[in-house]
Amino acid sequence: MSKIGFIGLGIMGRPMAGHLLDAGHELITVKRGTLDATLAEKGMRELDSPRAVAEQAEVVITMVPDTPDVEQVLFGEDGVAEGLKPGTLVIDMSSIAPIATQGFAKRIHEAGGEYVDAPVSGGEGGAINAALTIMVGATEEGFSRAKPLLEVMGKTITHIGGHGAGQTCKVANQIVVALTIEAVAEGLLFASKAGADVAKVRESLLGGLAQSKILDVHGERMLKRTFDPGFKIKLHQKDLNLALEGARSLNLALPGTANAQQLFQACAAHGGEEWDHAGILRALESLAGHEVGS
Repeated sequence: MSKIGFIGLGIMGRPMAGHLLDAGHELITVKRGTLDATLAEKGMRELDSPRAVAEQAEVVITMVPDTPDVEQVLFGEDGVAEGLKPGTLVIDMSSIAPIATQGFAKRIHEAGGEYVDAPVSGGEGGAINAALTIMVGATEEGFSRAKPLLEVMGKTITHIGGHGAGQTCKVANQIVVALTIEAVAEGLLFASKAGADVAKVRESLLGGLAQSKILDVHGERMLKRTFDPGFKIKLHQKDLNLALEGARSLNLALPGTANAQQLFQACAAHGGEEWDHAGILRALESLAGHEVGS
């Protein structure tokens, strides 16, 4: 069993850390307010800084919102790099910029550690059920060391390539997810405005070529109008910004991605940054002057 530092106990991080504790690993984290009671009962301990965590851990896992957050945790004052022991495995499971990830990997390597980028897909449900899809960028050695831990938290673990490749795959994932959520919202909005029983429309679509996990999970959210996250719109906006910034550097047009980002922005403008990303439906409803199911 490993002594693991786990930094980032949000919607996703809490259940992921719980699975590692259940598997018998010893976990430590950075003190941030009150530690989740369930994690504390399972033996998770708190220390004062990422540096202190790294000084005691064999593995450090980060699961924080954005690229600057990862940089601060790893390389800021009293950051992980200052306490890193030779051979420490650093696994970043956040969703951040691929190019920045390559730079972080180089700096961790120079400090004597091994770096793995391992962003996830599957949302809160996937985290709770240990059924996440995990996309890995690493050396062969790094992947071999990280895989047994990743298998505790996820169901599908794929070594995409070298450092940054996992993050590149995650950006592609977020493009597909955003456009599919938008497509589901548009389809249900069309059916509702035309006067059809939208619940039966969704049921029928789930049996045909339009079937998808998003139609199943987020289509139900749209019908029940349960827009508590889940995965917050503001975080999906961050991911699509990574896609659009990357597209500019590659001289690549991503018109569907840009359109989805504008719809998320419309939600944010109406106070919806904290909504689940299925809330993109509300932006489309505003444009149509019609609420699904009404």
